[in-house]
Formats: sequence, C-alpha cells, structure tokens
Amino acid sequence: MIFRSPSKGEMSLQDVAKDIKNYTNEDIKQAYKLIVGTDSQNGQTGSCFVSAIIIHRIGKGARYYYSKHIIEKVSNMKQRIFYEASLSLELADKLSEQLKNNHENDMKVEIHLDIGTRGETKELVKEIVGMIVGSGFDAKIKPNASGASSVADKHTKW
Repeated sequence: MIFRSPSKGEMSLQDVAKDIKNYTNEDIKQAYKLIVGTDSQNGQTGSCFVSAIIIHRIGKGARYYYSKHIIEKVSNMKQRIFYEASLSLELADKLSEQLKNNHENDMKVEIHLDIGTRGETKELVKEIVGMIVGSGFDAKIKPNASGASSVADKHTKW
C-alpha cells in the first residue's frame, strides 16, 4: 500500500510510521492524537476509497498521509460504509504493528467513521462502532470524525 503525503510525497506504511515517530519526537512535551479514517465516493465506473492517517499535534497542527484505490462500483450504501470501516480497521491494525516495531507502543489509534446519528447512516452506528471498539480501537463518528469526513473526503473526488 502506497501513501501520499502533501509534504513528503510517496511513502510506504513503514515510512509513514517512521515519519510519525520523527514528528512526535520533534516536540515530546506536546500531546498527540493518531487518527485513521476512510471515506468513499461513487463515480460512474467505480467507487473511490481513500484511507487517511493523521498525526495531530493537539493545538499545534498535524501531518497526514493518504492512500487511494478504486474498485468496482459499490452501489449499496450499507456495504460501502462497512467496507470503509473494515479498511480503516485493517489500516489501524497494520499501523499499530509498524509503530510497535519502531518502539512506539504507547500510540493509540483512533478510528474516525463517516457515519453519524443523523441521516441515512444512523442505523449503522451501533453495529459499526461495536465492530471497531470490539477490535480494541476508539471510534469517533460525525461530527467528531474529521479524519474520515474532512481529510479522507478531500481526496475522494474523481
């Protein structure tokens, strides 16, 4: 899986983990939040999925990395939302493993989901949040899910 960073260009997940460690080591007195989120958008010929990793230096900015892939169109909204959540869960798991390899065991990953208590995704909240929390990660939904609804969404445009 290849990630893109607006400031660093193309990177592997291993490179992303190293960059996160370097970024947090620049100012060890600051608090950090590590976020993974996925969003998607349907086009005429397929569905574009973007997964983002954000390292947020609380109150002092952030860095992000994203990976984009296009698959056959997923018209069913429920299937698309579950696929977004599963992509985020898989990425959070792989990222956690890479961070452990870099001796960053204390970095907890928060998963941001593009669902909320209003609109057509409201009936999916309990099930999807349960899947994420049951896997050992914190889950955030709209309006507190900027990793999915802002960062990843920004790169889903065809």
